[in-house]
Amino acid sequence: MTETSLPNVVAIGGGTGLSTVLRGLKRLNCKISAVVTVADDGGSSGRLRKDMGILPPGDIRNCIVALAEAESDMTALFNHRFQKGELKGHNFGNLFLAAMTEMTGDFQEAVRAMSRILAVKGTVLPATLSDVVLMAEMEDGSIVSGEANISAANGKIKRLRLHPEDPPALSEAVCEIENADVIAIGPGSLYTSVIPNLLVQGIREAIERSNAQKVYVCNIMTQPGETHNYTAFDHIKAIQEHAGRLFTYVIINTGIPPVKLRENYANENKYLVVPDLDVIEAQGYVPITGNFIASDDLAHHNSEKIADAILALARPSMNAKEGLY
Repeated sequence: MTETSLPNVVAIGGGTGLSTVLRGLKRLNCKISAVVTVADDGGSSGRLRKDMGILPPGDIRNCIVALAEAESDMTALFNHRFQKGELKGHNFGNLFLAAMTEMTGDFQEAVRAMSRILAVKGTVLPATLSDVVLMAEMEDGSIVSGEANISAANGKIKRLRLHPEDPPALSEAVCEIENADVIAIGPGSLYTSVIPNLLVQGIREAIERSNAQKVYVCNIMTQPGETHNYTAFDHIKAIQEHAGRLFTYVIINTGIPPVKLRENYANENKYLVVPDLDVIEAQGYVPITGNFIASDDLAHHNSEKIADAILALARPSMNAKEGLY
């Protein structure tokens, strides 16, 4: 199969959720593009953003490492987090991206350089090159500024916006979305990793224009401060309220982790997302269900199962492009 005939998969999101999807897609025969949020302002990313005036590198670095074909010790180096001194809390990959950005004067060129060094399979693209701040209007009318503060506010989020509003999308990201065979949105923190991408001017519109099969990968667990008591349809509804009806398919976990694991999560006020399939189907969405939970000590997605489910959607879209449908 030639490069041009490979299914073109675009994954949109941020955080560990997007990295999980990319890690699974990497093993499959497909062309991969990741469109990544740049609203992060916590931890090492937040410090570098404040001190150097660069885009937050953390989510970008996670995606690059997830797609890396380089030796494992090289990826371990780029994931290394310093434990002492003034660098404590910083991640080597974040510092590398910061250094390359300062040297080239171009964040996207720094991303390309790190991708070359780690022999990345695919392309990692920030949703926008604008310096954006995520703002949340809470149900009580208060306004919370900053991704880290929104997660920590522990209130019900009513509406999100970016400041400045409508930042322009990276043109390369728009092009990849328009030419995709499958567009996968999520999984990840609903309000701070997934929806921020859809508030970037041009991203939502490109998804709407694209003839791709479009799927949302719903989270397995609720998240305190963002999606407490949310069902699967509540996740879908939040996206729909912010960006319209962007996808047809929804990948929903119906597996149940062991009791002990559920108890551990309950101690952190995290619970299984209820798969309210009847409501989802009544709203015209098509659920793709199964046990998508990884068999380890965390209730997160199995990267291989998720990637297989996403890529299975590619063939109808590719046939339609070729005039076979």
